[in-house]
Amino acid sequence: MQYLYGSGEAAALSIQAWQALWTYLRNEIGYRRDKSGVRSVALAPGSTLDNPRFEACGKRPMAVVLDIDETVLLNLGYERDEAMRGAGGYDAARWSRWEATGADKVAAVPGAAEALAAARREGFTVIFNSNRSVATAAQTAAALDHAGLGPADLFDTLWLRGEGEPGGKDARRAKIAQRYCIVAMAGDQLGDFSDLFNAPDAAVAARRNSVGGTLLAPLWGAGWFMLPNPVYGTGLKGGVDEIFPPESHWADPQEKK
Repeated sequence: MQYLYGSGEAAALSIQAWQALWTYLRNEIGYRRDKSGVRSVALAPGSTLDNPRFEACGKRPMAVVLDIDETVLLNLGYERDEAMRGAGGYDAARWSRWEATGADKVAAVPGAAEALAAARREGFTVIFNSNRSVATAAQTAAALDHAGLGPADLFDTLWLRGEGEPGGKDARRAKIAQRYCIVAMAGDQLGDFSDLFNAPDAAVAARRNSVGGTLLAPLWGAGWFMLPNPVYGTGLKGGVDEIFPPESHWADPQEKK
């Protein structure tokens, strides 16, 4: 929390990511005279991590699809409450109460508001795809407005998790992709780009290698943009032996004597 919400380093990383997204939209997409040949950066149905497929935009309007929490919106009120409580684990009911009542206790991720405003000025539709509940859609839209990130309209530019729906985002991404050509995505978790990254049986090393060791690697910084989040999420897993393989082990020779 100190790093993400309090450090200049985290703010610089966030600004860097949003600057990169805007530069990509302007240079790689905006300057093309014939945009019908631009390809979506959302994985097409039937794709795998080893065999990704992407569809051409055709005549669909272009859109940028974004996660909300810790991608464009900093949940300052909730995280302060977490910090004051100490370790206790995620409480879904308390998070629901935060969604319903914390709309004015948030701030924009550094760089996000400026990048989204620039994208909208150039004709890109900004769409939010979040695992927040559809039951608190009005409050989520209000939080985005409070942070200067809106507007967001439910089932148009705001897509949220329905009652009883699983936490994955691919189904909602597919619905967005039917209406828009998704030319850029941003998130703070790999699931913000594809649910395929979060296979339940994926080992820590395999999940890490899937980012840089597949045909998807060139998308980072060129259609896919990751924001820092060392506070929570699917990236925080793995024991010491999973993260540090045997060949990396070292012991101070002075302490061996």
